Amino acid sequence: MAYESFHCSVCGRRVKVQSRVDMPVLDPNTGFGICKSCIKNIYHFIEEEEGNKVRSSKKGFNDLLGDLLTKNKPHVIKDYLDEFIIMQERAKKILSVAAYNHYKRMKYDMDTDNGEDEIDKSNVIILGPTGCGKTAMLSHLSKLLDIPFAVTDASSLTEAGFVGADVEVAVRNLYYAAGRDIEKTEHGIIYLDEFDKIARKSGENNSITADPGHEGVQQGLLKMLEGSFVEFTERGQRKHPEAPTIRVNTKNILFIVGGAFVGIEKIVDHRIKKDKVRMGFGSDIPSKEDTDLKYNELIHQVRPEDLMKYGIIPEIIGRLPVICTLETLDEDALLKILTEPKNAPVKQYEKLLAMDNVKLEFEEAALRQVAKMAIERKTGARSLKGIIEDVMLDVMFDIPKSDEPRRVVITEGCIKGEEQPKIFPLDEKVDEESA
Repeated sequence: MAYESFHCSVCGRRVKVQSRVDMPVLDPNTGFGICKSCIKNIYHFIEEEEGNKVRSSKKGFNDLLGDLLTKNKPHVIKDYLDEFIIMQERAKKILSVAAYNHYKRMKYDMDTDNGEDEIDKSNVIILGPTGCGKTAMLSHLSKLLDIPFAVTDASSLTEAGFVGADVEVAVRNLYYAAGRDIEKTEHGIIYLDEFDKIARKSGENNSITADPGHEGVQQGLLKMLEGSFVEFTERGQRKHPEAPTIRVNTKNILFIVGGAFVGIEKIVDHRIKKDKVRMGFGSDIPSKEDTDLKYNELIHQVRPEDLMKYGIIPEIIGRLPVICTLETLDEDALLKILTEPKNAPVKQYEKLLAMDNVKLEFEEAALRQVAKMAIERKTGARSLKGIIEDVMLDVMFDIPKSDEPRRVVITEGCIKGEEQPKIFPLDEKVDEESA
C-alpha cells in the first residue's frame, strides 16, 4: 500500500504519512505540515517556558514579600496609621499585627512549601460605630503595603439562587482593584462592610424561614474565608456553561469584615452583669457604676459568644479569630480629625483656596461647632467634610472671580448658618475683623 509523503515545514524532513499522528498539522493543498517530532519539541519547549515563568513569578513574589515584611514591621505600620487616624490606638495595633502576621504566614508557606505544615489564616472582624474610621484605616493600610484593596457591601449579597449579588462579587471587586491581575488579586485585602446586616434575624436561634440575605450569605462565605478557589464571570453576569470564568484562590487573601453592630454593647453589658451576680449571702449587687458602663468600655470586651448572640454563625466566628474594636469619637477627637491628620478636611480646603491666592482660616469655635453637629447627626467623622462643604459652597463659587490676594475667615456663626464667611484683603490685620 502506497502512502503519501510530505516535507515538514519546520525541520525539513520528508515524512511518510501512514496515519494522522505522523503529521498532526497538515494542509495537503498547500503542502504545509509539521511532523510529530517537531510538535513534541514545541510542546516541551512551551511547557518548560511556562514552568520557568511560574517558578520565576513565585520567586519574584517571595522576594517581594521579604521586602514588604522588612519595611513594614508592626510599629512602622502603626506610625503610618497615626498620621491619618486619630485615637483608636488599640485598633491600629491589632490591624498592624494582623497584617504583618498575614504576610509572614505567606512567606512561611512559600519558604517551606509543605502543605501539611501551614499557619492558619488570621482574618479580622472589626466593630465600631458609624464614622469612627474603620474603612479609612483599612484604606491607608492597603496604600502603605501597596496591595489591592476592595470594599464590598455585605448587605447587598444574597444566597446563591436568590435575586441579588452572589458572595463571589467580593473577589471580583478585588480582581478589578488589582487591575485584572490574578496574582495580585490572590494577595490582596477584601473588606466586607455592613457585615452586621447579614446577621441572623433570630439571633443565635435557628429560623425555619428562608433567610437569603442573612444566614445563607454567611454559609456562602465560609469556604471563601478559609481559602478556596472562587470562580466568577469577568463582566459580572450569572455563571453558565458558555460564559468564560476567572478562577481565583482565596487562600492568601486577607478578609476583614466589619460593621457598626448596633446594640452589641447591650449584649456585652448583659453578659458582664450576669457573670457578676451571685445568689445568696455574699452576692455582688451591681452598682450604678456597673450599670452605667459606657460604650467605649463595653465594646472592647466583645467575645465570640456575644457575636453568636448577635446572630453571627459559629462557623464564621471560627474563621475570624482576630476581633478588632473601635471607640466612638467625642468632640475633642472630631476636632483633632478636622485639623491634625495629613488629609484633614481643613487642610484640604486650605490647599484648594491657596491655589486661588486665598488664605483660609477657621476660628476654633467654628471647628467645635462642626464637631458638635457631626455628633448630633450621629455620623461621626463621616459628615465633617460635608458640613464644611455646605458652608464653603458660596465662597468657593465667588472666590475665583478675582485674582486679588484675600483672607477668608470662618466663624461659629457661619457654621450655624447665621452669617456669611468674612472676606478681607490679605494684609488686613486681625483686629479689623470685628470693626
